[in-house]
Amino acid sequence: MTTPLTLTLIGGPTALIEIGGLRLLTDPTFDPPGAYRDTPIPFDKLTGPALSRAALGRLDAVLLTHDQHIDNLDHAGRAMLPSVPVTYTTPAGAARLGDLARGLAPFETVALDAGGTRLWLTATPARHGPEGIEPISGDVTGFLLGVDAPGDTLYVSGDTVWYDGIAEIARRFSPRVIMLFTGAAQPRGRFHMTMNSNDAIAAAHAFAGAQVVTVHNEGWGHFKESAAELAASFATLGIAERLRPLERGAPLRL
Repeated sequence: MTTPLTLTLIGGPTALIEIGGLRLLTDPTFDPPGAYRDTPIPFDKLTGPALSRAALGRLDAVLLTHDQHIDNLDHAGRAMLPSVPVTYTTPAGAARLGDLARGLAPFETVALDAGGTRLWLTATPARHGPEGIEPISGDVTGFLLGVDAPGDTLYVSGDTVWYDGIAEIARRFSPRVIMLFTGAAQPRGRFHMTMNSNDAIAAAHAFAGAQVVTVHNEGWGHFKESAAELAASFATLGIAERLRPLERGAPLRL
């Protein structure tokens, strides 16, 4: 029997993952809307979270794709980390966060146990923009969750574009759901820093048969492609049935 998986979009990259007895949160962002100018790149947040941290209740872990950008870990998100037993992130991020976090190298796997459920958590490669961007964008990780075997249930891409690293994940694992960080983010320059429609379509074909959900394509001013525009691209290519829309604050059971 397949273990139920429920996803609830809180806003931007922040989503609640409920699987078995475990409750996990991706990239905590709970700040109100506003102009954020205390970072090297200015960010404009357009909408606040659909649910507050208090409304989420117990969390067993945070899956933090990276800590260096405010649209993935904002002030309120950073403040909530001590309330969660463990935060998994990049080794570089864990060094900055200290005892709050555990860093995982690409394809490193650990076991998560809570609520009578054991999950396998595997870190995955990610590249936050075009080739050569790493010294500017910093390290990013994605995550795989597995119930019966590593990576068999959910892939969380993190902030990445389509590249050979994502293709390698698809060659090694077959998750039944993939959560792609899309939006074609362009905080500066002409290149995009996260997946656009072309990237998401490539990922959908690589992870053949997986249901596709997308996050991090609303709520911030630097996104250049909406969820509706991405859905139109999937429909044009005749793969609309692969895409499962997420509504902010509304649980989606998969």
